[in-house]
Amino acid sequence: MRKAFLALLLAASVTPAFAQEKTFELKLSHWVPASHPLQKALEDWGAAVEKESGGTIKYKVYPAQQLGKAFDHYDMARDGIADVTYINPGYQPGRFPIIGAGELPFLMSDAKGGSMALDAWYRKYAEKEMKDVKFCLGFIHSPSTFHSRTKKIVVPDDVKGMKIRPAHATMANYVTLLGGTNVQSSAPEVRDIIERGVADAVTFPWGSVLLFGIDKVTKYHIEAPLYVTTFAFVMNKDKYNQMSAMQKKAIDNNCNTEAAGRVGGPWGAYENSGVDKIKALADHEVYKITPEQTALWKKASEPLVKTWADNVKKAGGDPDAAMAELRAELTKNNALAQ
Repeated sequence: MRKAFLALLLAASVTPAFAQEKTFELKLSHWVPASHPLQKALEDWGAAVEKESGGTIKYKVYPAQQLGKAFDHYDMARDGIADVTYINPGYQPGRFPIIGAGELPFLMSDAKGGSMALDAWYRKYAEKEMKDVKFCLGFIHSPSTFHSRTKKIVVPDDVKGMKIRPAHATMANYVTLLGGTNVQSSAPEVRDIIERGVADAVTFPWGSVLLFGIDKVTKYHIEAPLYVTTFAFVMNKDKYNQMSAMQKKAIDNNCNTEAAGRVGGPWGAYENSGVDKIKALADHEVYKITPEQTALWKKASEPLVKTWADNVKKAGGDPDAAMAELRAELTKNNALAQ
């Protein structure tokens, strides 16, 4: 009797148009804490897919590296360990050279517009660069900066001799150019490596400094939009291909540029809110840099563009065309840094 009742409940939860469809439960995996805004972004994404699939595609979000390490999330989607994963392409230097354009300093000014521009631009390149998975959407966090434990970083020369945890491959190259030493770690490990003196500073978005407890081990913060980080949601191809045409449409309707803005926008607002919160903390110094100092940072970052272009050429791409297209999309979305 109980089984029959449960069967009736299950049937009632499926829209009639999808009544003959196979039911899927997607594992959505990420590597930040459940308190991070990305958790809600993935929950909202899963709920939208569930609704549009008439209840035939359900989901469960697995936060905080429950299914695997941050660095492994692209391969986890490829191999079916998870069905949809959140990835930072810059965690694997050289593997995804084209999307690395989004990591270049002083390029993007806004999280929502930058996310929509990145997504619209990268879609055609993802077909080759991320061919092992179904690319769902790309996005960025808000422009971010250096946070230091040991001293104020004001001009590029201040990085010389410091041990810094970079956000991604491009920032790692930047640190090397400036005479610093890179300390690699995923975001959840940053507080620990600074606390133990393994690193002196980190490049990180503002709100996440508080979320990951990095405010407990840093003191100095540049209030300047030096860089952003690119991210993506990617999906296991086999799981997608098992779905019906109507179910695929429910996925595709939430794997587009508009959806990228829905992820990047709220996260950007969350990160930006961290600036005033850190300013209000005792024993923290948040400071601006002058136009002349900003010019020094921009000048010092110029070799990074050449490195990115060389990597794209090695992969058989046209860096000049790719950059022109990206800048056009950023202009269209009011997100090109001045």
